[in-house]
Amino acid sequence: MIDLTKPWPLGLDSRRWPLFCLGVVLGVAVLSQIDVWASRGAIGWPDSWRAPFFFITDYGLSDWVLIPSLAILLLALVAILVLRRLARLVAYEVALLSAFIFLGVGLPGLMANGIKRLIGRGRPSEFEALGAFSFQNVFNDSSFQSFPSGHATTAIATAFVVGFLWPRWFAVFLVIGVVVGISRVPVGMHYPTDVFAGLVVGMLGAYLVRNGFARRGWLFRVGADGHVVRRPLIAIRRAFQRARA
Repeated sequence: MIDLTKPWPLGLDSRRWPLFCLGVVLGVAVLSQIDVWASRGAIGWPDSWRAPFFFITDYGLSDWVLIPSLAILLLALVAILVLRRLARLVAYEVALLSAFIFLGVGLPGLMANGIKRLIGRGRPSEFEALGAFSFQNVFNDSSFQSFPSGHATTAIATAFVVGFLWPRWFAVFLVIGVVVGISRVPVGMHYPTDVFAGLVVGMLGAYLVRNGFARRGWLFRVGADGHVVRRPLIAIRRAFQRARA
């Protein structure tokens, strides 16, 4: 299992980043060789085979994470201004949690949207007319925003955000995230290379936000060994203890 306390995944450090970037490029190059075969084949499956993928794919939409987390963040900020003592500390910790969830999912999604607009790859719906490698850079609409997959980015970023906060749930959300990414192929919205790139952007974006919080001492701390761990939510724990007493 991935050690989520390390500063970056896959053993990345200043020396390994160039190799990692090369690996991503090679991964995209290799997967591009099966893009058409996988996309056209999966789209051609019987409807009964594709139906489960249509069911799960909307998990990759960011609204169900971003809207509640932003709403809770705003309410917590107001509570910080009006509450006192333990209740104010609880509101502060809730604000940190909701801000991390919002940014941890939202920033990778924003990164993916920027990249897909810049690259402008045609979706599988454009295959018959233009092929699998048609591009309209920068100035494009959704039909030319295929690379990387935003759903895959959101789903995998959510998995890592949950893992950073509640490690026991990481494996479950990671599996869901990967399945959501894969689902984008049979529903006809993306090629395998798009999904692969989305998984990379989602993972790295979540780490970037977590490390930014840790540098400021927000919700996480950097240990003497360089590992990043979540700070205990002392006020929330005390509030629950009082409620039970």
